[in-house]
Amino acid sequence: MTVDEPPIALSDQRRQAMAVRLLAWYDRHRRHLPWRAAPGDRADPYRVWLSEIMLQQTTVVTVKPYFDGFLARWPSVADLAAAPLDTVLSAWAGLGYYARARNLHKCAQEVVARHGGAFPADEAALLALPGIGPYTAAAIAAIAFDQVASPVDGNIERVMARIHRVEKALPAAKPEIRTLAQTHTPPRRTGDYAQALMDLGATICTPRKPVCALCPWQADCAAYAHGAPMTWPRRTPKAAKPHRTGLAFLYYRGDGQVLFRRRPEQGLLGGMTEVPCSPWLPQSEAAEVDFDNLLKAAPIAANWATLDGQVQHVFTHFSLALTVLAAQTDARQVPVEDCFWHPLDDLESLALPTVMVKVLQHGMRQLR
Repeated sequence: MTVDEPPIALSDQRRQAMAVRLLAWYDRHRRHLPWRAAPGDRADPYRVWLSEIMLQQTTVVTVKPYFDGFLARWPSVADLAAAPLDTVLSAWAGLGYYARARNLHKCAQEVVARHGGAFPADEAALLALPGIGPYTAAAIAAIAFDQVASPVDGNIERVMARIHRVEKALPAAKPEIRTLAQTHTPPRRTGDYAQALMDLGATICTPRKPVCALCPWQADCAAYAHGAPMTWPRRTPKAAKPHRTGLAFLYYRGDGQVLFRRRPEQGLLGGMTEVPCSPWLPQSEAAEVDFDNLLKAAPIAANWATLDGQVQHVFTHFSLALTVLAAQTDARQVPVEDCFWHPLDDLESLALPTVMVKVLQHGMRQLR
């Protein structure tokens, strides 16, 4: 097959039989997840929405404790809407992709203000809410309301690409795969069907070592019939991530207080708390970084000492190396208008992104 040929087609009757087998498999092997309703129970739209937002670009293992923590603090969407944004950001710290947390809070407020605290069942109405894209809207509509909707996450994308042996490479193949997924969606038990597909991709049709012998769709899979199913979906090679570098200024007092500031609401890590930093500048292997120029971004003139090593962190679109500079003071007043002192033994109350936790750990290991 070449990229110009269409994917393998399946008849309506065959797709219907596949849905029946998949649901039977799901009834026996479904994963037990804290946001899932028990068999026969109706799903809670708030739990479905919260889990789907958290699971974007994040693993189930990582999400579970955050999900439990959010539910314990904010049992309903109205509780979350009433919470201060800083508190929500603090509870989110460590999950990454912090725009999700800001949109989560905005969405909760809009659900309360526009929908009386109840999530709409309609896919189009869900799409109109902050932070809810096509996949999330379809997932909520199907799982929480059993609407005929076809969410396509990475797991479902992989399953469909293999079943139909889609030769077009991702990401260009995404629209075609979404269309294929829609043709498989049954008219009933759509929520269970969507979750069954997610489980199939997560536990059987895995990226590198699919367990084809246990798959309820093995006989229908064109990639399995062709051999080497792990080579699907086809992917366009990714470009190397660009690299950035900068300085982090660790200004501390002898009583355990450290100088922090809040990042602007818009942009990367918007609204989060940081140790004051210089701009993060692009760096090529051939270019030398002008640290003297970056030092002008220090929040205050001080006797800055450069600490050994660097803090390395990888974001979605670039990698970052921060050199940490430290200085000590006995001053009690805040030296810069947009900064504040905060004790090191109470970092949990701050909305600290992971990169800043790394900066603090790197600095305090050398300063103690």
